[in-house]
Amino acid sequence: MVGAVRRFAIERPVIFWSFVIGSIGPAMVWTVPSIRRNYFGFKGYPELPITYPLPNRARNPPSGYED
Repeated sequence: MVGAVRRFAIERPVIFWSFVIGSIGPAMVWTVPSIRRNYFGFKGYPELPITYPLPNRARNPPSGYED
């Protein structure tokens, strides 16, 4: 098995390294967030507003557009 992998890495390095990098991706889904929290102090993003805040004043209807 190791010999076949070594031969594949020598004969077709582009395919070999793209397979290696592609197989590391799913493992990073679980490892990167915990590293960001524990070592870099990442607190998370603030929540996005769901509604637009309305001003605390009387609403003036627009005028001057009557046909």
